[in-house]
Amino acid sequence: MEEPGKGLPFLDRYLTLWIFLAMAAGIGIGYFYPAVPGVITSLSVGTTSIPIAVGLILMMYPPLAKVRYEEIGNVFRDTRVLGLALLLNWIIAPLLMFALAVATLRDLPSFMYGLILVGIAPCIAMVIIWIELAGGNREYCATFVGLNSIIQVLFYSLYAYVLISLLPGVLGIASGTAVNVTIAEIAVSVFIYLGIPFLAGIITRFSLIRMRSKAWYEQTFIPRISPITLIALLFTIVVMFSLKGEYIVSVPFDVVRVAIPLVFYFLIMFFLAFYIAYRSGIDYQRSATLSFTAASNNFELAIAVAIGVFGINSGEAFATVIGPLIEVPVLIGLVNVALYLKTRWYRGRSSDSAPAGCT
Repeated sequence: MEEPGKGLPFLDRYLTLWIFLAMAAGIGIGYFYPAVPGVITSLSVGTTSIPIAVGLILMMYPPLAKVRYEEIGNVFRDTRVLGLALLLNWIIAPLLMFALAVATLRDLPSFMYGLILVGIAPCIAMVIIWIELAGGNREYCATFVGLNSIIQVLFYSLYAYVLISLLPGVLGIASGTAVNVTIAEIAVSVFIYLGIPFLAGIITRFSLIRMRSKAWYEQTFIPRISPITLIALLFTIVVMFSLKGEYIVSVPFDVVRVAIPLVFYFLIMFFLAFYIAYRSGIDYQRSATLSFTAASNNFELAIAVAIGVFGINSGEAFATVIGPLIEVPVLIGLVNVALYLKTRWYRGRSSDSAPAGCT
């Protein structure tokens, strides 16, 4: 696997700095030029922001074009890792976010419900970037996000009903509130943020390899498109932060209240997944992929649902929008942690070079 950032060494070398500068630029734009968020918001179709959608699609296309789709069948034979991914993403993660939201935001039910919406949406988008930067396994990543997208389409509404409409009332935490979201609405979000770059990556790989050669594709084409990922990531960050720049400056305490459980969530899920994978004898590439998949969320879907159900100015929508603003700096920090753990925990492990599907 090529080193992360090989196609754009200078940008990759100082990526953490560029991300924080992009965050600061976005906040500054949103605060000092309040008309800009209105212009960005106007460039929307339904609850889908076109600038953010374009940024995410461009950001995810190069990593998905690098995936060796012909090897994905091996992942399904690795039942141990696949089962662990499903356990972390669909049992532990939703319950942990529910517990953290209740423990820290019980007095602010709207924020609490917003975080619960986030917790039941495992990441299918930006996680691809974190795994790419940390040197994870692309084939496993593609499989995990594909499974997550299917499960979200089928069961997101059920999870929302149980954890928001039913369980708070049963536990006496809050009266509970109805969340009506259809499978079609979720499917549209999943298709926009994952389906389009997924299809583009598959078509690109098989068509160009057939037209030219596999060597040309991996040694010439991939290095040419790789810089798009990090440039689109920075663009997306500027846009996302500009939309809430005024909120972040004017109500910082609300941002902190939402940020606290989110930070705990990211850290707990990341280290729990890494530790379990390490103790299970799983190699670094798959351990990193498991950890970042477990610690990331599909904020795009959560935001779309919160806006559609509760309204764009609701506390639920506010909590979901703050999510990616906290995720970006925390997860980029965890990329560095993962690379550190690679040198401390996995040095000399023969399984580190195991091909996809080996256990």
